[in-house]
This record gives sequence, C-alpha cells and structure tokens, in this order.
Amino acid sequence: MTPELIFFTLGCIMLLPLATAGLALIHQGLGRSRSAAHAMLATLCALGISAIFTVAFGFAWALGTGPAHVFTAGGATWDWLGRGPFFAHTLHFTQPDALALGMALRLCLLIFAAGLAAIPALSGGADRWRLAPACLAIAVLATFVFPLFVHWTWGGGWLAQLDRNFALPAFTDVGGAGAIQVVGGLFAATVAWLLGPRRGKYADDGVPAAIPGHNIVQVLYGCILALAGWIALDSAASILFHAAAPLEIAGVILNATLAASAGCLAAVAITRARYRKPDASMSANGWIAGLVAGSASCALVTPLAAIAIGGIAGALVVYMIEIAEMRLQIDDPGGAVSVHAGAGIWGLIAAGIFASRSPVAHLLSQIIGVAALLGLILPLLYAVSVIIDRFVPYRVDSDGDWQGMDIRELGAGAYPEFVLHADDFVPR
Repeated sequence: MTPELIFFTLGCIMLLPLATAGLALIHQGLGRSRSAAHAMLATLCALGISAIFTVAFGFAWALGTGPAHVFTAGGATWDWLGRGPFFAHTLHFTQPDALALGMALRLCLLIFAAGLAAIPALSGGADRWRLAPACLAIAVLATFVFPLFVHWTWGGGWLAQLDRNFALPAFTDVGGAGAIQVVGGLFAATVAWLLGPRRGKYADDGVPAAIPGHNIVQVLYGCILALAGWIALDSAASILFHAAAPLEIAGVILNATLAASAGCLAAVAITRARYRKPDASMSANGWIAGLVAGSASCALVTPLAAIAIGGIAGALVVYMIEIAEMRLQIDDPGGAVSVHAGAGIWGLIAAGIFASRSPVAHLLSQIIGVAALLGLILPLLYAVSVIIDRFVPYRVDSDGDWQGMDIRELGAGAYPEFVLHADDFVPR
C-alpha cells in the first residue's frame, strides 16, 4: 500500500467506533428507559471484551499466518480454521515491515468488527439479559465463533476457495454482511429465543402489546453515526482484504449512502401506506438494513444496484419484524434479528445477483455461504447460548425486566426523576 492509502486506512479504523456508538444508541433507544444505562454499559463491555479476546485468541483463529487447520474430504481441501500465535506476540510496532503493518491494521479492524457482531445480540436481549452471562457469551463469540466465519471468508478459508475446489466464484462478503452482521443477527436470534419475551409483551391469547422505544431521537441520531462508521468499516475492509483502489473507495462511500437512503425511504413509504403515517423506528431499521445489505458487495455493484439492494432490504425488514413479533412471538426490541440477519442474508444473495458477470454460478456460491451460516454457525451459537444459560442463567429474575435492568443490575436509573414509565399501566 502507498503511504497515502495507509493513512486513509488508519483514519477509517479510527472512525469505526462511530458504528458501535450508532448501534448502541439505536438499541438502547428502542428499549425501555429503565434499562438504558444497562444497555449502554453492556455495549462498552462488549467492545472491551471483544478487543481483549480478539487479540488474545480470535486473531490467531481468523487470520493467523501459520499453516491453517485443514482436512481433505470429497477430493477437496477444506481450510476451516486459521493458525497463529496467541496474543499477537509476533507483531512489533517499533519498526514494522510491510507484512507486520498489514497484519496490525487487520487486527485493529477485527477488534471493532467483533464488537459490532456482539451488539445485535444485546439488542435482541434488551430489557432482560443479565450482564454477566452476556459478557461470557460475547467472550466466546469473539474468541472462536466470529473468527471461525471470518477465516472462511476474509482469511482465505474454504468459502474463499470455492473457485479452487469447485470451479465456482469465490464467496463474496466485502464489508462483512455475513461475517459481522449475519453472525451477530443469528446470535441475537438465539438470545431472544432463550430469554423469551419481556413481561407484558404478549397477552394470554398471544397478541403482542406495543412497547415503544423510549427515545426515538437518539435512535435517529444513531443512524447518522452508524453511517459514518459503516463507510469506514466497508472502506477499511475493502482495502485490507480486497486491495481496493482509491476510486473503488469512492464507490464504497457512494453505495453505502445510497443503500442506507433507499432502505430508509422504502420503510417510510411502506409504513406510510400500511399505517397511514410513517413509523420512525421502522424507518431507522430500514436505514440500518440498507447499510447491512450493501456491505456484502460494497463497490462491486453500480449505484443503481446499490439503491435496489438497499430499497429491498428496507422493505423486507418491515415485514420480517412483523413476522418475528406476531407469528413467531420473538420479542426483539431493536429488530436485530430482522435487520442484521435477515437483511444481511439478502445482501449476500444480492451480491451474487448484481456483483458478477456470471450470476448463476456466483449466486450458487453465495447460497453455499448462507447455508454455512444457517447450518453451521447458527447451531454453534445456539449450543453456546444453551451451555452458558445452563450454568449462568441468561434471564434476570421474574420482576427484573419490569423493575428495570438499571435498578436491578446497576443500582441506579439512567434518567432519575425525569421519565414517566408509561408501561406501568400495561397489565402484567
């Protein structure tokens, strides 16, 4: 990389916390006011745990420079896990050579990416997921599960070698729609399923009650922060893992903005048509869904295709959230399962349709990647959650989510003396 590109990449990595801040504001704003401080502290803990455990173990599994763990089956070589020294002890920052510099930049990117992957689960478990088991689950995610799929895609693993083993195009996930967003969304699905709904969410006949987010202004502000962080993430990943040129980075910025805009406007239009007035929280989810879906292809598609990808993601998320809440009875306060897993899967499929001159073969590669996420990563995440829940119960006690996680776990509320708990009058 040229010195200019190195400095630009460093700048992008320094902006990555904005994506974390944006998602944190969104998921705490869509929850109850009595759990807002708990949600923000959990996000800080997620980022801190991800940083430490990624450096300690995850980086070696994901992008280790040693000979990878491989096995041979069906006439193909399956590179399934990286191998490298733990604690990144081979990296020296005094006089790094070009290889060490590249690995250091990748390590920094991976730290924030692991934190981003954990946030959807915090959203899915909002108002009822205890901090201790949440931290333990995030440690396992950052140590092994997240690096596993990162190696398959960004680390040269078997999904990146589909062209070598099966004469198919390599699986495409430029900005981490699968490696970060879908993994995080599937994690949120396992957490929400195990925790069960919040008290007062469903009546005896299964009809869901509306529990509106307590601060939609913070949610919408979080969308703007997330855009800046997302552009930084997509740009840094494009440079570090796909050798993107400066002109391609301009495409990353343009396409991310277009995808988010189309996702938001699609959600605005659909909720306006269905409910007679636009729904602000759904529109915010549409914005993030557009960013998630666009991350798979980044600058590999035209601006028109980016608008189509984002618009379809924003439209889909409205219906996916409704199906999850009303049909499947999954209480997901921030819509993380639909926004991150659902829109991320659509983005991966869309990359096969719009980002290739041989869409049929490329689409097959993308479907294989989605099947790996649903058939391998989801059961692994569920098993991790079940085991942790067995020894360190996930859910707060029977009155905890009604009293509020701030009081129950932190001993103080986020908004003392200022917020009326309107849902005090909802039947318990």
